[in-house]
Amino acid sequence: MKNTFRFKQFSLDQDRCAMKVGTDGVLLGAWTSLEKAPQSILDIGTGTGLIALMLAQRSPSETIDAIELDDNAFEQCTENFESSPWGDRLFCYHAGLDEFVDEWEDTYDLIVSNPPFYVEDVSSGDKSRDQARQNQSLPFDELLNGVSRLLSPKGIFATIIPYRQEEAFLQLAAQCNLFPQRITRVKGNPTSATKRSLLEFAFNDTDPKIKALTIEIRRHEYTQEYIDLTKDFYLKM
Repeated sequence: MKNTFRFKQFSLDQDRCAMKVGTDGVLLGAWTSLEKAPQSILDIGTGTGLIALMLAQRSPSETIDAIELDDNAFEQCTENFESSPWGDRLFCYHAGLDEFVDEWEDTYDLIVSNPPFYVEDVSSGDKSRDQARQNQSLPFDELLNGVSRLLSPKGIFATIIPYRQEEAFLQLAAQCNLFPQRITRVKGNPTSATKRSLLEFAFNDTDPKIKALTIEIRRHEYTQEYIDLTKDFYLKM
């Protein structure tokens, strides 16, 4: 049975994707800066194609590429791209990051990734879902090394990771000469713990702009900041 998630300007079929549309992906797609008007964009581990599609809605960039290793997710992403209003600007490569880096010669002005980050070796009984969730399939050091090779000299890399892994991630990034420009720490409600870190990197070492974002005031009552960030996408915002 088709499982379709509808946004204001596009829809996503996700019945064949291990990782469904979630808050993390929407946050990253909406938060990523387009201030530098990137001419080329890459979404690493695109899944349904959500973030690439959000950036296609937000940006006039002519080149919006994505890579996806999982067979079913790749096929579904390609269909989601083709059925969107921006099908002529979107393309998904069926590849892992390591082989893509080895074969690709161009660089990108903007790279985004909502990477797998459950480091515990746990099984849900669904191999594709486990691969999508656990970072053995794309370790942070491999991701950052790949980004450092694919990013243009003045390019930006944006990602979202668990807050508890932020410090280790920043250290790994520095080893690849990637330095934080913006950090936004996200929590679900005013009394909950910080859960996620939205991170923006570039090759220039500077003091990052650090902010906090709370999603809900209380259950199903969203903060104005979260509404402003996501209202161009969610149907009910």
